[in-house]
Amino acid sequence: MEAIVEVDQWQRELEAVFARVAGRFARVDLRRRMRDYVRGLLAPVGRKNGWQLAEWAGHRDPAGLQHLLNGARWDADAVWDDVRAHVAERIGPGGVLIIDDTGFIKKGSTSAGVGRQYTGTLGKIDNCQIGVFAAYATGSGRALVDRELYLPKSWTSDRERCRAAKIPDERGFATKGELARDIVRRCLAAGLPAAWVTADEAYGQDWHFRRLLEQLDVGYVVAVPKSQQIKSLAGIWRIDQLIDEAPGDAWQRLSCGDGAKGPRIYDWAAAKLPANLIFDPDPPTHHRWVMARRSLPDPAEVAYYLAYAPVGIELDELVRIAGSRWAIEECFQAVKNECGLDEYEVRRYLGWYRHITLAMLADAFLTALTALTALAAQADGDARGQQKRISPRPAHRGRDPAPAGHSPATSPPPSGQTPPRPELVPLAQTPPSHSPPLYYRKGASPGHEI
Repeated sequence: MEAIVEVDQWQRELEAVFARVAGRFARVDLRRRMRDYVRGLLAPVGRKNGWQLAEWAGHRDPAGLQHLLNGARWDADAVWDDVRAHVAERIGPGGVLIIDDTGFIKKGSTSAGVGRQYTGTLGKIDNCQIGVFAAYATGSGRALVDRELYLPKSWTSDRERCRAAKIPDERGFATKGELARDIVRRCLAAGLPAAWVTADEAYGQDWHFRRLLEQLDVGYVVAVPKSQQIKSLAGIWRIDQLIDEAPGDAWQRLSCGDGAKGPRIYDWAAAKLPANLIFDPDPPTHHRWVMARRSLPDPAEVAYYLAYAPVGIELDELVRIAGSRWAIEECFQAVKNECGLDEYEVRRYLGWYRHITLAMLADAFLTALTALTALAAQADGDARGQQKRISPRPAHRGRDPAPAGHSPATSPPPSGQTPPRPELVPLAQTPPSHSPPLYYRKGASPGHEI
């Protein structure tokens, strides 16, 4: 009986997702192909390319599914608006929006945006496409909620090459940071109920990214390199030097979340920065912080963060937000392993967005189903397995390779926190003030001068 209930719940939730997006496909045959494609992505298919998905769906050849991706009339952005809203409804408000990119290894030179470029998926330069993504995470689950394809200058400066890949003429060059800012604006404008944003240092070091979040009145905890400079009228500090001056009692041993082997415990320190005399209201509603996370087995391994948080925030809450960043790495691993995110064969610009959208739709279904199952278990008084994600099949390719800047020897487990990349970066701007930073100590108001 239990197995029948699980199958029924699976079918009900999948039909709910299909019903949510059905209106975006005007023709009955397109709706059927969309359903076949998504069901195929969720099925135990060896490699989720056109032929194998078509064979699984009972089609004579992949022409119909290829038309769905490349030629049919439907709006992938509109579909994704529906899916994003469905995810938010299922896993709830007050979550964290997480920004990161991932690589898609490709052969040849005709796939939109492909080129020899650095990808954290392999930790080296290779022939690949790069997608900038956002994930949304709450205590009930996590799912990818937006995506943009990065186009290198070698593409945007060659209009004939772009037209051959069906890239719109209006699509010019945009840095990954600019794509990330577009994603944040779009998600928040669409009503995604995120209370926080986090990102690794590739995005955290971008002053324009942080300033946008402050203008949108959204708190953040973002990684930055140890060379990050903190500027004020009281002086200029490198973030690692500022943290090195922290007294011993400024460090607290805290968990930034549970990993595969239990709580992920580090030593943490934080210093409150002075208010910005130009940008901040008087009295300020938010404070800016510098933070550091120190490894217990290797105290020389330190990661650094900048934060912007409501007045009165406790350090353990900032630590929790910092620890949530790894959820997007778990998303990449899950959606690649379970939903064929990286197994597409499309070369055109539109085809990339459509496949990625439908793979994310499949993942959104699994995320929603996991949240509903956990909620039902909680209602029954059974807390077992609430954090276990429902999967359509066992993962078949192992862990997603370490993200950019990680080495296998130092990278934490999938639920860990991102170490900083080692390279030097351009200095970020920090607002002026006459006051020095103040260290946080537990049980006292953050107000102890350096």
